[in-house]
Amino acid sequence: MQQDKHPDYHSVVFRDRAAGYAFLTRSTATSDTTIEWDDGETYPVVDVEISSESHPFYTGKARTVDSEGRVARFEKRYGTGDGPSSGSAS
Repeated sequence: MQQDKHPDYHSVVFRDRAAGYAFLTRSTATSDTTIEWDDGETYPVVDVEISSESHPFYTGKARTVDSEGRVARFEKRYGTGDGPSSGSAS
């Protein structure tokens, strides 16, 4: 492995302000703000907008996609087009 080619890999706290959730991991991300963690050490903190604690997919609050489909909804609303006014030539 070549020296001085890789970014600094260090401990960082990622904080999701919306959910009030933070976790300590290792990353190359940097920040000027710091936070004192549970172990008494001070780490840089990176604020994120979404994490697994606030993302709708992981929290189970995701909206379900309409399984009926666009064509079926159109046919339900306006008919199937099989009637006499469907424009078919006789």
